[in-house]
Amino acid sequence: MQRSEAAKTRRQGDRRSLFDRFVEMAYRWVSRAPFFILCVCIIVVWLVSLPLWEDHKEWQTVIHTVTSVLTLLLVALLENASRRAEEAAQEKLNVMAEALAELMSSQARKDPDLRSAANRLREAVGLEERH
Repeated sequence: MQRSEAAKTRRQGDRRSLFDRFVEMAYRWVSRAPFFILCVCIIVVWLVSLPLWEDHKEWQTVIHTVTSVLTLLLVALLENASRRAEEAAQEKLNVMAEALAELMSSQARKDPDLRSAANRLREAVGLEERH
């Protein structure tokens, strides 16, 4: 069975890139309460700053720009984290399916239907890479 990048990395130790480590750290930070509180604080500061602006359209543009930039960056980071989590989960499923197929094959001498099922299971392992 061909090993994925996740399995190769696991055997070699943590060789993630600086960007991947940054994504993991950012993912953990934005999914906690302090980040949400920071977002609420930004909104509150923006709301109470209304009297400081002469032009209300400019005041609105500031929050739209800030939130758009933050959203774009967070979407990119979270998509990266999500993709890596999906790959890790798929690798785990593939390893479990391969182990089950081996177990089924070892018992197939007694049951020919089990041999067929083990072969179908082996064919299904890695199916996500073919689509």
